[in-house]
Amino acid sequence: MTGKAYITKEDFLSDNIKYNANLPFTEDISVLAREMTIASKKVANRLVCQAMEGCDAAFNGSPDTLTKRRYDRLSKGGAGIIWFEATAVMREGRANPRQLFIQKENADDFGRLVDAIKENAMKTNGIEPLVIMQATHSGRYSKPEGRPDPIIAYNNPIFEKESPIPKERIASDDYLQRVSEALVNAAALAKSAGFDGVDIKCCHRYLCSELLSAYNREGIYGGSFENRTRLLIESVKGARQLCGDEFLVTSRLNVYDGFPYPYGFGVSREEGSMKIDMSESVLLVKRLYDLGVRLINISMGNPYVNPHVNRPFVIGGYEPPEHPLLGVRRMLEGAATIKEAVPEMAVISSGLSYLSLAAPNVASAYIQGGRFDFAGFGRNSLAYPDFARDILINGGMKREKCCICCSKCTQIMRKAGGTPGCVVRDGEVYLPIYKKLCT
Repeated sequence: MTGKAYITKEDFLSDNIKYNANLPFTEDISVLAREMTIASKKVANRLVCQAMEGCDAAFNGSPDTLTKRRYDRLSKGGAGIIWFEATAVMREGRANPRQLFIQKENADDFGRLVDAIKENAMKTNGIEPLVIMQATHSGRYSKPEGRPDPIIAYNNPIFEKESPIPKERIASDDYLQRVSEALVNAAALAKSAGFDGVDIKCCHRYLCSELLSAYNREGIYGGSFENRTRLLIESVKGARQLCGDEFLVTSRLNVYDGFPYPYGFGVSREEGSMKIDMSESVLLVKRLYDLGVRLINISMGNPYVNPHVNRPFVIGGYEPPEHPLLGVRRMLEGAATIKEAVPEMAVISSGLSYLSLAAPNVASAYIQGGRFDFAGFGRNSLAYPDFARDILINGGMKREKCCICCSKCTQIMRKAGGTPGCVVRDGEVYLPIYKKLCT
């Protein structure tokens, strides 16, 4: 069921009733300007630029021209948190040849970019945002040389269909232990570069996330809940021990995959069921809290297979099975479920970009109700890097700047050599790239 770009709040309110989305709405968005302290870190406001990968690093993994341009724009945008995009921790775990890749040899390049982000933010808006580096291994989506070279947690017929990935591509327990070591070392490099924290990425079916549903895998990383969460738990524990309490260790975490058991996490343990059951998701967040994690970034779904689950769209590669507002509600309610179960944890929600002009109002209603703490914007931060500034200073976003959820940025990303950005709102740079690769 297709949706539409909301050009007025009234359009949203009409569809909210029509499709029984029942999303809360308030005209009072002042809560978005409130400070919040996480551990020892003060966050200036409740708005977050989510991690949006540009696939535009230098081939050695260092930030390159378009990378620096993107973060220059975001740094001036006024958000309290900038969730720095997916950064590989092992060469073979890069999602593309131009994915960021932090190493001892280039940590200073990342440090200079973090310094520039904070300096620009202070000059422009008088705040210093938290900058969190997302540390990742792309697993089955690894393409370090530009062609698929997957490293998987287990064979998955939903994804692989009639062409199963050879079993020798299943990561061994020894290899996963090396991945954990690489994630911990990347956390230390991120700290040395001046990041405020590290995200041990566990979402969207990349390697760490895929392990959460490895019910039928043998060995110490499969089967039981303790085994399936081992890579995340050990990596978080190691990063906390190595980096100390002043450095935030967190995760962008899938709490629901949208795939049937036994191939999905956050679903009922009934064969073939896709019914949401977040009991294990809640238990995992509680364990992370016990390890000292004080901030969690909630997500769902898989952008390669069921993108309507984690980023509801107006135009995409298929007709979604539900109205996009119902996908937005599932995402926001997932974050709210975690907050209700672990109220001491600071919770970031995703899924707001589709709401366009109504996003600040819906997010404020959730935050005012104590249902999550921060509003995360992904695609909208590519289209509209200063969205936070307009919300906080002008009382709302501008229609002509908002993401229209057309999926053109994703189309670019799926093409070999593509460097994604907003074709509609940043056309001077990205329209020629789109025309070259996608038309």
